[in-house]
Amino acid sequence: MASPTVALVTGGNNGLGYEIVKALLESERPYHILMGSRSVEKAQQAISKLREEVPKASDKIDVVQVDVTSDESIEKAFEQVKANIGHIDVLVNNAGGTFDPAYLAGKVSLRSCFTDAYNLNVAGTHVLTHTFVPLLLKSANPRLVFVTGLSHITKAAESYFPTPPLPAGWPKPVGFETIGYRCSKTALNALMLDWNHKLKADGVKVWSVQPGVLVTDLGGLRDKIPAMGGKHPSVGGQLIRSVVEGAKDADVGKIVGQNGIEPW
Repeated sequence: MASPTVALVTGGNNGLGYEIVKALLESERPYHILMGSRSVEKAQQAISKLREEVPKASDKIDVVQVDVTSDESIEKAFEQVKANIGHIDVLVNNAGGTFDPAYLAGKVSLRSCFTDAYNLNVAGTHVLTHTFVPLLLKSANPRLVFVTGLSHITKAAESYFPTPPLPAGWPKPVGFETIGYRCSKTALNALMLDWNHKLKADGVKVWSVQPGVLVTDLGGLRDKIPAMGGKHPSVGGQLIRSVVEGAKDADVGKIVGQNGIEPW
């Protein structure tokens, strides 16, 4: 029997992360899944639910407590995985968030809306990747995935914004906002390009994956997303599993989505 693929999924206890873990459990290939989560309790609850939903799965799931906005937390997580397993084969950088709704609600400042998004979605992801790369390089088939979001500059310039055209004057009547999140995810794609460049000689396959608009708790907008055409997060989970299992090996260094290579 083949050795299980060791896959670390950050933000794995909820939303898309949960569905990524579930998709790996449903695979015919063996996995040893490391569920990254800020809360051990929530991760354990998620694992119990997964065992009920995928009762035939025998893959091992371990909780890795990690907050990607904390260097100390990342280092502790690294030492845990290094001591207990010694390597990882796949790193799925899924943990992320948006603070635009909190800004519109007056809960955070405009500056915090942006700096918090960059700290979580870009800087935190970069520090975690930088920390775990030594374990990834011990794999015979290392894979690095960055989960991107509404980051297409090309599409946005041509047609897509989540709000209708706005009238002249100031302030603008903006009832729904994504700009801090979108800017940070665009930066995440640049980060992917850099890691693809850095790790090319090491044989690490690197992608950004654009799973599309999904119905999750991101930004506390679950009730609004279905009207925007959001799909069940399992769609994203299955896409990311397909990348992990080789379906997009011809598209390394690209943004890949449900319909193939996505524009920048």
